[in-house]
Amino acid sequence: MIPLLALVLGVVAGLLLGPSAPDWLDPYLPVAVVAAVDAALGAARSLVERTFDDREFIVSFASNVVIAVLLVLLGDLIGLGGALSTAVVVVLGIRIFTTATALRRALIRL
Repeated sequence: MIPLLALVLGVVAGLLLGPSAPDWLDPYLPVAVVAAVDAALGAARSLVERTFDDREFIVSFASNVVIAVLLVLLGDLIGLGGALSTAVVVVLGIRIFTTATALRRALIRL
């Protein structure tokens, strides 16, 4: 119950305060969000399958975001920023749809 309350309070605070990110983060935020969604859906799937491990989720969440952002940064450094960013989003998008399919099948079996 406390995590849900914290989530609601965070969303409300974000809507009321309207924080903004620095301009230099613009290329990295979309990739970080897609990586975070991938990790969150993976956690939902493992929760439904009763194999959820909170430590694994934290490591997966953080490493997905960091690796995705580092790949985009590497692409920027070698001059392939937009192309590598698109590639990361496509790969993570495929993972999201695959996980969503597995989650839907697991929910149907319940």
